[in-house]
Amino acid sequence: MGKHYDRDLAALQLALVRTQAAMTQSGERVVLVLEGRDGAGKDGAIKRITEHLSVRSTRVVALPKPSDRERTQWYFQRYATHLPAAGEFVIFNRSWYNRAGVEVVMGFSTAAEQEAFLRDAPDFERMLVESGIKLVKLWLDIDKDEQADRLEARRTDPLKMLKVSDMDAVAQDKWADYSAARDTMLTRTHTPLSPWYCVRANSKKAARLAIMRHLLKSVAPAEIADTVKAPDREVLFPFDIDAITDGRLAK
Repeated sequence: MGKHYDRDLAALQLALVRTQAAMTQSGERVVLVLEGRDGAGKDGAIKRITEHLSVRSTRVVALPKPSDRERTQWYFQRYATHLPAAGEFVIFNRSWYNRAGVEVVMGFSTAAEQEAFLRDAPDFERMLVESGIKLVKLWLDIDKDEQADRLEARRTDPLKMLKVSDMDAVAQDKWADYSAARDTMLTRTHTPLSPWYCVRANSKKAARLAIMRHLLKSVAPAEIADTVKAPDREVLFPFDIDAITDGRLAK
């Protein structure tokens, strides 16, 4: 994919720049939610998306664990404060869906809190969309062996040491638990107003191009979106329940 990747990446980045210029004029608000297993490639995708965008109008939100005060707030409150104003593009590198993923697997919240989240998230997102926010939700999926290789690279590459987290140590041991949490999350929170799209991310480059194409098709003005090739459906596809069992999502 080498030479073609660089060419396609540059063209998509230019389209994103043009899209952001249009957003500045129109006041459009965009939220991109990126979820996925540890090592799925969220950081790399974000770097390529934001590389040439305005730092004033683009924000990447990657929240730490909640403070004691935040734990007493309405769950969505700490995320709502980061939502975009007119002309802004906000990327959540992990989002309110922490409650349906790592908190389930690691027991960081109660079963009642997790059930309340699955019930309330579609309503929260409906309010966002009905307020005029363009919401794009992507699940980045990788195989177990691919995750093992990427986590090992983190541990052995000094330049990746800041990516190492305590969660890495249990990602492989709790693979099946994360799969079950993913399946429940996607099934319960995939709606017509805020659908999930899944990205087969074993190939980082293919995943990045597909993500950027989907993003542009979803939020760019028609005169820009129409010039963008549709993402490869072998790489990025709308979630449906069959994907859990037909091999499109890693087990």
